[in-house]
Amino acid sequence: MARELTVGEVAARSGVTVSALHFYETRGLIASNRTAGNQRRYARDVLRRVAIIKVAQEVGIPLADIAAAFASLPEGRTPTRGDWGRLSRQWRDDLDRRIARLQGLRDGLTDCIGCGCMSIDRCPLRNPHDRLAAEGPGARRLVR
Repeated sequence: MARELTVGEVAARSGVTVSALHFYETRGLIASNRTAGNQRRYARDVLRRVAIIKVAQEVGIPLADIAAAFASLPEGRTPTRGDWGRLSRQWRDDLDRRIARLQGLRDGLTDCIGCGCMSIDRCPLRNPHDRLAAEGPGARRLVR
């Protein structure tokens, strides 16, 4: 059986802080064993799991979604390329929706602040008679 890694070794090899590893563990994303002296020890598969967490977070996947995806993986086994393919396909549709929303927000930035707004010279065309005010305070067009 391969030697387990200390929290410091996992942090150094994965590029995340010890506190991040503790946080991931409290969220159920990774698991450790405890020594007789109550020190954390990690199986080597945790390195791949942390790599997946980092990539998923980089593209904006919420930790709850990462945890749900990890729940579908076998415990104690290093996630495979096939596992990653399945997880990334699950996230693709959500990412596509968020990209489309961000593009819409980006494209609307030059015309309007979201109505409710300070674009007085443009609002009569995009929000005649301040009709969006009936929907509530703040920027209404950008939150849809």
